[in-house]
Amino acid sequence: MREAEIARRTAETDIALKLVVDGRGRAEIASGVGFLDHMLTLFARHGGFDLKLTCAGDTQVDDHHSVEDIGIALGTAFRQALGDKRGIRRYGDICLPMDEALIQAAVDLSGRGAYYGKLPIPTQKVGAFDTELVQEFMVAFAREAGCTLHLVELAGENSHHIIEGAFKALARALRAAVSLDPDFADQIPSTKGIL
Repeated sequence: MREAEIARRTAETDIALKLVVDGRGRAEIASGVGFLDHMLTLFARHGGFDLKLTCAGDTQVDDHHSVEDIGIALGTAFRQALGDKRGIRRYGDICLPMDEALIQAAVDLSGRGAYYGKLPIPTQKVGAFDTELVQEFMVAFAREAGCTLHLVELAGENSHHIIEGAFKALARALRAAVSLDPDFADQIPSTKGIL
């Protein structure tokens, strides 16, 4: 079974995370950031990942450290759970509608972690959540997962819908990328022989 457990403790956050890649979409999320709980719950559901997460963070300062460090922990968990990536499809993409928002996501589990986003969010806040933290999460996640991640907003007016569409699109593209290809079950999907 492809799974990982991450314990990450800093002066700013204390995170415990368990990921099962081949799960059923179950989520138990207590990040201390309500909007992020919602995003990670739907990420787990749409990706078919089982995700259990707790975070005690310095949210009295703001949510930045918690959101970024959760991105780091989740990316690390995917990298560990996938091991040498033998047999995976490697690539995944989707164009996902979320009401008026339309988000395109593409993932390459290349080992080269980078986020390329064109995701303009019209408001600075959704409820109490600072929308600029979406970029911080995605950068941290992509870097630690070792994936090339593109998110492009093709349409959108409502900030909540745009962000929700981005997390759902990431989940669906990642689900495709981590899926096993039975025709190449014993191979690493790279001419280099390593990812």
